[in-house]
Amino acid sequence: FTDKHLIFHNRFVDLQELCEYLGATDIYVSPYPNAEQIVSGTLAYALGCGKAVVSTPYAYAKEMLADGRGRLVPFKDSKAIAQQVIDLFDNDLERHAMRKRAYACGRNMIWKEVARQYLGLFNEVKQHRERCPMPVFKAKTLDVSPRELPQPKLDHLIRMTDDVGILQHANFIVPNRYHGYCTDDNARALIAVLMARDLIPNNEATPNLACIYLSFLHHAFDEETGRFRNFMGYDRRWLENVGSEDSHGRAVWGLGEAVALAPSVEIRSAAQALFEKAVAALPGFSSPRAWAFALKGLHTYLSWFRGDSEVRRIRDILTDKIFDKYLETATDDWPWVEDQLAYANGKIAQAMILSGRSMGRSHILQAGLRSLEWLLEIQTDPKGHFVPVGNNGWYPRGGSKARFDQQPIEALNMIEACLEAFESTEDRKWISHAQTCFEWFLGRNDLNLSLYDHRTGGCCDGLQADGPNQNQGAESTLVCLLSILYLHRLRSQILSAEAVGEIKCLSV
Repeated sequence: FTDKHLIFHNRFVDLQELCEYLGATDIYVSPYPNAEQIVSGTLAYALGCGKAVVSTPYAYAKEMLADGRGRLVPFKDSKAIAQQVIDLFDNDLERHAMRKRAYACGRNMIWKEVARQYLGLFNEVKQHRERCPMPVFKAKTLDVSPRELPQPKLDHLIRMTDDVGILQHANFIVPNRYHGYCTDDNARALIAVLMARDLIPNNEATPNLACIYLSFLHHAFDEETGRFRNFMGYDRRWLENVGSEDSHGRAVWGLGEAVALAPSVEIRSAAQALFEKAVAALPGFSSPRAWAFALKGLHTYLSWFRGDSEVRRIRDILTDKIFDKYLETATDDWPWVEDQLAYANGKIAQAMILSGRSMGRSHILQAGLRSLEWLLEIQTDPKGHFVPVGNNGWYPRGGSKARFDQQPIEALNMIEACLEAFESTEDRKWISHAQTCFEWFLGRNDLNLSLYDHRTGGCCDGLQADGPNQNQGAESTLVCLLSILYLHRLRSQILSAEAVGEIKCLSV
């Protein structure tokens, strides 16, 4: 070559000037002498510009020029380079085809596309985690490291409560006023504070809290419709004229418990008066969960007022409804009342067990126990920990079971059902199952992460594939508190040292 054909620029150039050179290039030559060369920015830019490339076979070039995106020549072989360059100039069709392949590859390397690829990868990993959860660390289970059952704490419950009632949601631990209040949570809160009354020393807050929650239920009840409204804005305006059947059932449950647990005649009388008005609507309900919630309240109420024939009549109607639903739907491999497992499943099993035992109907009791055994079977991981059906898809009959988002309320409902089964059968295996379900709160779960806040008594709003939802809303906090209270109550009822020793997480 002479100076007329070759110009060598012995200097570094900035990116803009480099791109100008590459834009004017027909063939880019990359003659690195080192096979371990793992990167070449200029080669990447040449591909992005859609240029034909001749290169030595260093590591990065072998990867980038695969599939016909360039030609490789031996190291330190100038004749081979010249031969390939001349061949490409003589073969326009091949050179342009190579350029197009290089350009197409380069499109996958622009920042916008790389970002899309990362998002796709993250989504793929998330979906894989949902199918095959990966624990964050190796937690010590209660079997390995027995621990005391946490003492009930009302700190976060009090934080979430104002003079209207308990707020639904929280931003982390800070009450979120935007979503206001609901009857569901205030009914649960009423039960919790009344149960906690005898378990928290020097507890002067519960009578006042009970009055706040009971007052909310009174205000929620519409005398004209005979129904509870559920959602109230922070401005104290009701957001609906009639609440869901489930919320009505929970309110009846809360009122029934208040009648039994009230610390004074005045609170009991107020709860009883509202209870008697609220039960009239129950026979017309179609939701199995509403029946189940209400049945718990009806049975508790009847433990105090056994002679109330109207309440007994309604109890019988709801019991027949839920068992008829079971007979319509249940099979040997799907012993359930619906064609889908959704939420609060344990509550339905509990209702059948409770009604069957209290009413002397052994066939209903056995159906409830069979349903509960099945729920435990399909919600227990091969490693032995509790895995509630996730609300990100539920579990349709014949379909696949959603792994996440796992909700605290499912653990509570299963604990309640297991304790009901223990009371009905005196079989201590149900205590062990209740313990396993409770351990879900403390970290014996898919991710080995605790959802319970031991400092304040709060609880995270569910377990997702990437970890706990860090918000500590009313429902999650209340169901965890109720779980603790139920297990404390069980411990106080167990008198034999053998039984106490079996309940590891209930040890003093």
